[in-house]
Amino acid sequence: MDAQQLRLHKLATDISFFQNTILSLPRSHPLRVPCVQALAIALFERYQILKDPDDLDQSILRFTEAIFLPLPWDPRCQNIIQIFFSISLALVHRADVSRQPEDVTHSIIYLRYLRGQSLETFNIPPNRVKGLLVDALGIQVEMKLGDVRQDIEEMAVLCHELLKSDIPTTSVTGFIVGLVQAVNAQIGRLSERQEPSDKVIECLREANVRLPDSYEVSIALAWSLFERFRMAYSNDDYEEGMTILDKVTRAPGDKSTQHQEVALRLATSFAQARSSMFGKPEYLEQAIYRTRTLLSEASLEDTLHPAAIYGLALLQGNRFDSGVASAVQERHLRNSGVSDHPSFQDLTASLPELSADNQGKHLDAILSIDRITDRAEVEEAVKYCRLLLASSHHGSVFARLGGMALGVLLPRAFACTNKIEYLNEAISVLRDNFSTQGVQQANFSVIEGLISSLSIRFNLLHRREDFDEIMQLFPVAVNDECARTPDRFLLSCDWARIARNSGHSSTSAAYDCAISLMQDTLTFAPTLDIQHTRLVAMRDRYENLPLDHASYHVSAGQLRQVIETPERGRGLIWSEMRGFRTSIDQIRATDLHLADGFTAVNRDLETLTSTISSNSNDDDGGFVRMDPFGRLVVKQRKLLDDRYKLILQIQALPGLETFLKSPSFDNLHFAAARGPVIIINHCRWRSDILILLHSCSPSLIPTADDFYGRANNLWDQLLGARKEGLDSNQYEDTLCSVLKELYELVGRPVIQRLQELRVPEQSRVWWCPTSVFCSLPLHAMGPIPSDDGFGSPQYFLDLYIPSYTPTLSTLIESNNSGSNTSNKPSILLISQPDASLPGARGEMRAVQATNTQVTTLSSSMATPTTVLERLRDHRFAHIACHGILELGKPFDASFKLYRDKRLSLLDIVRSQLPEAEFAFLSACHTAELTEESIADEALHLAAAMQYCGFRSVVGTMWAMVDGDGRDLARNFYKQVFSGRKQGERYYVRTAEALRDAVKELRRKRGMTLERWVNFVHYGA
Repeated sequence: MDAQQLRLHKLATDISFFQNTILSLPRSHPLRVPCVQALAIALFERYQILKDPDDLDQSILRFTEAIFLPLPWDPRCQNIIQIFFSISLALVHRADVSRQPEDVTHSIIYLRYLRGQSLETFNIPPNRVKGLLVDALGIQVEMKLGDVRQDIEEMAVLCHELLKSDIPTTSVTGFIVGLVQAVNAQIGRLSERQEPSDKVIECLREANVRLPDSYEVSIALAWSLFERFRMAYSNDDYEEGMTILDKVTRAPGDKSTQHQEVALRLATSFAQARSSMFGKPEYLEQAIYRTRTLLSEASLEDTLHPAAIYGLALLQGNRFDSGVASAVQERHLRNSGVSDHPSFQDLTASLPELSADNQGKHLDAILSIDRITDRAEVEEAVKYCRLLLASSHHGSVFARLGGMALGVLLPRAFACTNKIEYLNEAISVLRDNFSTQGVQQANFSVIEGLISSLSIRFNLLHRREDFDEIMQLFPVAVNDECARTPDRFLLSCDWARIARNSGHSSTSAAYDCAISLMQDTLTFAPTLDIQHTRLVAMRDRYENLPLDHASYHVSAGQLRQVIETPERGRGLIWSEMRGFRTSIDQIRATDLHLADGFTAVNRDLETLTSTISSNSNDDDGGFVRMDPFGRLVVKQRKLLDDRYKLILQIQALPGLETFLKSPSFDNLHFAAARGPVIIINHCRWRSDILILLHSCSPSLIPTADDFYGRANNLWDQLLGARKEGLDSNQYEDTLCSVLKELYELVGRPVIQRLQELRVPEQSRVWWCPTSVFCSLPLHAMGPIPSDDGFGSPQYFLDLYIPSYTPTLSTLIESNNSGSNTSNKPSILLISQPDASLPGARGEMRAVQATNTQVTTLSSSMATPTTVLERLRDHRFAHIACHGILELGKPFDASFKLYRDKRLSLLDIVRSQLPEAEFAFLSACHTAELTEESIADEALHLAAAMQYCGFRSVVGTMWAMVDGDGRDLARNFYKQVFSGRKQGERYYVRTAEALRDAVKELRRKRGMTLERWVNFVHYGA
């Protein structure tokens, strides 16, 4: 007989003895207490060996009897506290087997009572009580008998105390496992899942340190951090959670374990959640990377594979609002295998049986609502979401998702049925969603949906309270820094429009907010070509907002602000790039280290921004980790963040408080230092002409009510006639008509005002046009009627020396003194004569005959690389070759060089030519905007030459006649290098030289309007 059998025999004898003895003893007998206690202890010990439930039941019964036996007890007996401990221990054991609610409840009550006693006095280990209470609470959580969140938090507090005690880690492990199981069970119930308490996370964090190899603990901690992150939006939780998950997924081993698969999925969910919460491009790229990683590891048979494909499609579609993204998204959606039409009727019927096992189909259904458009399906989905919301625990995942889904479905139901009840319910649900999330963490889409629904109801019922609520919500939404900047910008434009239409007091604030978001929206894209694509996609807002804002200032009589406002919203791309080349001389004199850091960041950003983007949604190579485009975005966002921090440091330096801030009127009026600048604000609200002067306030010229429409019509006429050919009679007649109408519309009032302002004829003037006026030949308006009706016809350029500038800042930069030398500049001549450009040889000879040093790059010497290298050695450049314009692709505009090699606008942008002064672009289309470009961005070759350093540029508004280059160049350089303008810098002479050369060209026999009107001057 072994030891256990001997022990069982002894226990059986004792149990029989005590049972018989108790039967013979009255309740008041002093021996009854020790006999009852001894019997209970023996029964429990035998239960622990044989697991006979009758022994456990009898043990609990006898312990209970012992508690109520009359005092005093024999000193050798257990006291009341020890009895409570024994019965609690037995109840926990029975609860673990029987799952009887009363066992669980009573054991927890007793153990909580014991926690408040001085257990050491009674030789009861406090840690043993804590451990038992953890076990009991774990059973209660599993059975959902109490407040689950509170019970788990209590378990965490107990486990944390155990971890901080001096007992071995191995003794605590079982309790930590119990806590982990409770946490996992709660996470698995989406209809009940709530934000974990800080105490749970604190305990799991300590457990993760003590049990570093326990993947169960690591994943439970990561899950808890994930749930808190979804509620509190803390990036610290994200970083900590992802570090934990990456450690699990990268654990050594040849094969993926179950824990690694769970960690991979959770990491993907984590990244996708952060991307949806924060509208940052780098977060989106991280989510795409994580999803691709999951797909590369998962098998095609994995049940989550279709959902992952679908998730990737949505992420790809959010990269940028472009046709390519949409096409890839649609392809993924078709191939994902995710059902487009869940049966909400069936799902509604199955809600009473909702459990962790079948909740996946409900989650899929909620995520599919964006694809539901059929009226009947929409109404069924509404019924389903109502019931889901009602049956889910407040604050749970399903409660939040159900509320969000209703906020989307109810407006759609109203649109399908015109039932106002749906609209009213939508507003109520969206308000609840907004208040639940909290103002500081409000989901942008919720507020946007609420604004939309309130606007619809206001338009129907004209309830003032709806309008007031809308106007209160706008600033909350547009200032939500968690939302995507482009979305905030679009909504801020709506705010400004609605506020202005209604005369609301927030109009000015709305415009200011929208303007401030414009540049941020642009840098939301990493490269110039994608930035342009984004501009075009939202061109209506980009083109109109600065003009609308300026017109609002005009209406308010705020002319200084009229000058400032367009400067913040025009030429955004050039402004961004110019910021990368900001002078740091003043910074260097104060803080050399800061200056060097700022220079390095700017250099890296400029290099990155001027790269050609690879296809941002090219997935033909399969599911790679992070594609080149994703790495580009992440790098750009890091550089922008570093740059922003450096700018804040610079602005803290004495005298640099306004560094890189929007220029004020006091700075901008220097654009008119050498002559008036004429700004045309072409706006649907009201159009105005302003003349900026250096020595006095801006002069306002109001326009007629039909000014806006007439200007649009002129551009339409010119564009339509151009399709017939520049050398056609129709184009000549149309151009003649347009120039006459332009004079009546703009020229006459401007000339009259210049005369009133005592601006002498033959003065320099600069045009700073907007909108369609960027493509209309303002410099050639006319003919101007003469007083006597005789003599040759005169045009605007006969009275004044006209130039153009895309922005005032560009003109100021052009006027800043460059090279200290006033010596005669040398010219770099780039020429590419061929059969289609025979006149280039004559033009080349005309330039070579100029009274200055001329270096010629022609034929095989004229390659893009050589041209860019040699431009650094010359202050003047003359380019005579084919100019090529790519429709809708301004950065692909180029000069055609040797063997059709292209010197593109982007190549020029990448160059830095600090000594450059003047460029004569004797090629087609060098100052022309394509139909699909944003007019106010001035994305053409002439502007690119200005950006890379040239202070003055001559360009063409359309295709030029080959033979005109020779005559124009000869007369132009003759004027520039004549001795008439002693002391004036040579590049400053170019505007008048062009004007005079064009006048000479105009006198040529057979000369047509389109040939001489073609040439324009930009810059100083």
